Amino acid sequence: MKRGLAQLVVFGMIGALALGLSSLASAGDNPGGDDVQRGRAVYARTCVVCHGPRGDGNGMMAHMFRFKPLDFRAGVFKFRSTPLGALPTDEDLERTIARGVRWTAMVGHTHLSPEERRAVVAYLKTFSPRFANEEVPAPITVPPSPPMTPALVKRGGMVFGKAVCAQCHGKEGRGDGPLAENLKDRWGRPITPPDLTWRPLKRGSDPKDIYLTIATGLGGTPMPSFANALEPEEIWALVAYLESIVEPDHRAVDLDQPLNREESMGRMVIRMHGSMGGGMGGMMRRMPMMK
Repeated sequence: MKRGLAQLVVFGMIGALALGLSSLASAGDNPGGDDVQRGRAVYARTCVVCHGPRGDGNGMMAHMFRFKPLDFRAGVFKFRSTPLGALPTDEDLERTIARGVRWTAMVGHTHLSPEERRAVVAYLKTFSPRFANEEVPAPITVPPSPPMTPALVKRGGMVFGKAVCAQCHGKEGRGDGPLAENLKDRWGRPITPPDLTWRPLKRGSDPKDIYLTIATGLGGTPMPSFANALEPEEIWALVAYLESIVEPDHRAVDLDQPLNREESMGRMVIRMHGSMGGGMGGMMRRMPMMK
């Protein structure tokens, strides 16, 4: 499908979403704090087209993407600074909104102000009862990075073997391990280990980001936490090794450019959703508050 036709199709589907959302209007919206109310408006402008009015990941455009938008209702998030199984901090959620998730349609929303990001975090937390019923634990401490020496890289290769990373990620880290083809996420959908020889990774490419992924695991996926299985210095050694296997031409330099079709489609959807203007936002402002 040529790009122009694809845009017309997307625009038409977004228009259909705008009409459909009118059925969600409610004369008795549930009250919420100021941040929640502001966040609902931001969600309507920016998020609903993919994540859906109920936060279930079934927005009008969700079917277009290989990596499906997150279902917020479970309160399970991949990218956190907290232990596996725990809720993320508000800062974790704000960071994901700002940075996006690379290689997916969840593009970074740097156009939102810090206040808007905080508000939309307050609103999306209303989709899952976990936020009202559970405390968010303290983030995992990331110790200072040691010098990335050849000795550290060598030790990291040994840790890669000790932690049996190759079972999923493959001997060379290309995501082609013997278990890779049969992995599924918590929703029963097939999930493929990333090719670790490319940067950026979904969470980001800063060594601290990679450390946190290893230490916290990725909620809702087969990627476990190694916080108890590995010592902090072992995790840093593994980070050094993973950096050493990245080929020079596999590092994206201009991170403002889409990396693949998913990111391109995500950016197009956000642009066209925004072009609907205040009419769509008006309908969403009447959307019932989700508990």
